[in-house]
Amino acid sequence: MADVANSTLLQGNESIRDLAGALVVLVKTEWNAAVVDELERGSLAVLHQNGIRTQTLVVPGAVEIPFAIRHFWKNAKKKERPAGFIALGCVVRGDTPHFEYVCQAVTTGVTGLNLSLPVPTIFGVLTVNTQEQAEERIGGRHGHKGEEAAVTVLKMMVLARDLKKEGSE
Repeated sequence: MADVANSTLLQGNESIRDLAGALVVLVKTEWNAAVVDELERGSLAVLHQNGIRTQTLVVPGAVEIPFAIRHFWKNAKKKERPAGFIALGCVVRGDTPHFEYVCQAVTTGVTGLNLSLPVPTIFGVLTVNTQEQAEERIGGRHGHKGEEAAVTVLKMMVLARDLKKEGSE
């Protein structure tokens, strides 16, 4: 089981301070709003604490997240493009195979964005079997996945910046 206690994700954030003023766009779903709103709250708290500007887009469901991110990127003026995206949602298993299709579609979409966009897109979509499992991941025994997504986007923004500098040397 993935547990933030087994990670150094939340440590070593010194270089993140250099990102102040950058823009991160959060794309969140309308489904499972209470959980997703808490994921957003946690992400925003971390981002604002680090001086990051934010914008939130709302889409109907998880499958629509990649579309919104791709079109935001494509239609933003170059000077207004974000330095990163965070995809936020919560898909709870039901009685039909719909869960697998939705999870596969959003995972494939976000992975494709990470390979095609020059900025990171962070997967902050909970894929859980029960509502209880979702609640354990918004400040319960499994930490706060919204906060973790924000730390991840910041670290990936630093990495992208550093790799760009190395490539231009």
